[in-house]
Amino acid sequence: MLFKNKKSKIFCIGLNKTGTTTIEKVLKDFKYKLGNQEKGELLFKDWYKRDFSSIIKLSKTAEAFQDAPFSFPFTFIALDQYFCNAKFILTVRDSPEQWYNSLVTHHSKVWADGINPPSTQDLKNAEYRYKGFAYENNKMIFKTPEDDPYNKEILLDYYTNHNYQVIEYFRSCPEKLLVINVSNDTDYIRLCDFLNKEPIHKTFPWENKTRDKKKKND
Repeated sequence: MLFKNKKSKIFCIGLNKTGTTTIEKVLKDFKYKLGNQEKGELLFKDWYKRDFSSIIKLSKTAEAFQDAPFSFPFTFIALDQYFCNAKFILTVRDSPEQWYNSLVTHHSKVWADGINPPSTQDLKNAEYRYKGFAYENNKMIFKTPEDDPYNKEILLDYYTNHNYQVIEYFRSCPEKLLVINVSNDTDYIRLCDFLNKEPIHKTFPWENKTRDKKKKND
């Protein structure tokens, strides 16, 4: 049996490119101590082995967390079992297709030619975190074919299944979960209520309305 930790934690468990950067800004506004993202991203091999002990250990170092490995399937279950007072935020897009297009566009810009989805070789050559990290990460998380690392059907299913599993898991305790779309300005107030915080803005914050409005779903 896992030891129950009663400290309050906030976990954003929406997939990357669903507005997690916007949530990070909100959490910073409210002075939450945020977890170290680089350390979190490097725990993906532990996640792959379903060894959540290192993820729980990292979760003890701050108050709020987002992106990898907290956005990976199954992580939220281990976190909920350990941190009994934790709250979870599931960020979603308007559709699975919208999420897929955003993910591929972003990865193409940082790891490929900015037009086409990254190839397996592109991922192997990418030097984010360390050379080969992007390839290993993609392989372990998405389980896509070697010759089609951004297989659309598989990735759409991944998005849909993750959101379904989160919502279904918290069905008996809906007070622990908030599902929001940062494209909906009214969801900012819902998020503040969920966090028991007085709103600082009227809508989700972004630094430059011309440039960053397109980035709200990052």
